[in-house]
Amino acid sequence: MSIRLYVGNLPKDLERQELEAVFTEFDSSVSTKVITDRKTGKCRGFGFVTVKNDEQADQLIEKFNGYMLKDSPIKIEKALPRTKGKGDEAEPTATSAGAAPASKRNKSSGSKSRKPTTSSEPESVQPDPRWAQELEKLKQMLATQTASS
Repeated sequence: MSIRLYVGNLPKDLERQELEAVFTEFDSSVSTKVITDRKTGKCRGFGFVTVKNDEQADQLIEKFNGYMLKDSPIKIEKALPRTKGKGDEAEPTATSAGAAPASKRNKSSGSKSRKPTTSSEPESVQPDPRWAQELEKLKQMLATQTASS
């Protein structure tokens, strides 16, 4: 079973061949992928390395985590499984917390928050806690009006 490793803090002017050259000295069966910006074609600052097994992955992480590549210390860790996203190259997050900067986490919407999706079942809708007391008062008033009618 192959293991995919996240490689972060890559220089923006890095080519796939340069990254591959670093890891082929470790093992020639290692495959590399640099994630590039669709518009500019430049490296987005991260990529992936695929090795054959967990043992190789651990050795590679131990050897190359912090390795200086074009004056940038690269960060290597096991990648999380790919998530369903908009494009082919969904950006998997690394295993440690805070791996992706805040600017990359919420790219898809220009607004600061998204409206929650509601289902047709009223039990699943939760009121905003800031208005819960007011909402409860309105419910009681409505209940007394319908009971007296």
